[in-house]
Amino acid sequence: SNSSAESLDRLYPTVGSTKPPRKRTTSQCKSEPPLLRTSKRTIYTAGRPPWYNEHGTQSKEAFVIGLGGGSASGKTTVATMIIEALDVPWVVLLSMDSFYKVLTKQQQEQAASNDFNFDHPDAFDFDLIIATLKKLKQGKSVKIPIYDFTTHSRKKEWKTLYGANVIIFEGIMAFADKELLKLLDLKIFVDTDSDIRLVRRLRRDISERGRDIEGVIKQYNKFVKPAFDQYIQPTMRLADIVVPRGSGNTVAIDLIVQHVHSQLEEVRASSPSGAALASAHQCHPLPQTLSVLKSTPQVRGMHTIIRNKETSRDEFIFYSKRLMRLLIEHALSLLPFQSCTVQTPQGQDYEGRTYSGKQITGVSILRAGETMEPALRAVCKDVRIGTILIQTNCNTGEPELHYLRLPKDISEDHVILMDCTVSTGAAAMMAVRVLLDHDVPEDKIFLLSLLMAEMGVHSVAYAFPRVKIITTAVDKKVNDLFRIIPGIGNFGDRYFGTDAPPDWSDDEDALST
Repeated sequence: SNSSAESLDRLYPTVGSTKPPRKRTTSQCKSEPPLLRTSKRTIYTAGRPPWYNEHGTQSKEAFVIGLGGGSASGKTTVATMIIEALDVPWVVLLSMDSFYKVLTKQQQEQAASNDFNFDHPDAFDFDLIIATLKKLKQGKSVKIPIYDFTTHSRKKEWKTLYGANVIIFEGIMAFADKELLKLLDLKIFVDTDSDIRLVRRLRRDISERGRDIEGVIKQYNKFVKPAFDQYIQPTMRLADIVVPRGSGNTVAIDLIVQHVHSQLEEVRASSPSGAALASAHQCHPLPQTLSVLKSTPQVRGMHTIIRNKETSRDEFIFYSKRLMRLLIEHALSLLPFQSCTVQTPQGQDYEGRTYSGKQITGVSILRAGETMEPALRAVCKDVRIGTILIQTNCNTGEPELHYLRLPKDISEDHVILMDCTVSTGAAAMMAVRVLLDHDVPEDKIFLLSLLMAEMGVHSVAYAFPRVKIITTAVDKKVNDLFRIIPGIGNFGDRYFGTDAPPDWSDDEDALST
């Protein structure tokens, strides 16, 4: 049929194409659930790579592995084995099953009677798949539809995914589109005997998707097997690696892991370190986007108290809160305002000013940033609050996103990003990147900190020149351990009464900004 011919045409690029080999690269994503527990350890799927250059963008694209093969061939199992063997803490598994097209009423009726072909290329939304993978390769966040196999429909809610060290994209039609193939850095075909695949499909569809045996066999004979023969098996020749016997072929999986490791090492070697980013703009004048609270005798006096190592915890908390309140008030004065006229109780007009934005949202970088939330709530009625947890990777020394909770529709708000100390600015850059991923305009982000080092100011301002940076003081130096000099000590430990580890830095606790 014409439909089949068109599908085959988009399937296969010309064999023996003279197109030069594509350069292999790397990145990360977030999925449901945010943790993948293997037999050896827990792998996070809710972060992003630390590979940002001094411009605040990724220095390399994501490394995307495409896993193709017939239905129930063991693609997901092979993917999990690859993930576990890679020993990479940040990875995501993206399934093609999320991208089935929305069915019409007639197609819904056909699906209910097992008469709709879900194994045909036309059943998938390739445009959405391609757009999604392109964004993920660039380190941008995407929204993924959630497909309900019981009702054959997309759910109302979507899930958000982020970039990662490695993205594994698996599906029966993973190699079924020319444009999609261009996005895959490594193509793997899982080749499993048809009888084994049928048995697995029977088990899965009956136990997980509420189907009956007769319906599963009818669908297999009518659609699944013919589609495999016509559309899926021919794509085996497009694969870089064919894995016979699926998850039982440990030799093939080891070879795949070795290849991906070499690509990741290449990326790490070419990526700038946090220290390099931080020192890139030393000796430059402080940026115009920086606003420092006027150093009045009162402000100077409070700094004297909280910087003094002999200050008790109660006094440290009290005067820190006072400074936070002043900092928040100062930041709010920099928001956009417009003229307005109101009438006083005396019946007279008063020419005033009113906030011209939609609303204000606060986002605290855990843990020290949350100490600034009460000050924001005290002056902004009904303000929404989000949280970000960024921690340092002990092996690489780079910041990584571990937890994120943001209010809905944050893209329309002015966002007050809060932390108490900023040393190199490495984690602050990542926090800003997260907000940009959620479509918050750069010029609507206000980074607030009680104390910053010049190094951190320069790093953030150069990477994100439209972000407003607001603080009560800027210290000139950072020592070899990235502690602000003269500094304030570890703010979180002094505020919460906990002991600082011997190698702590002023980029707060687990590298907060």
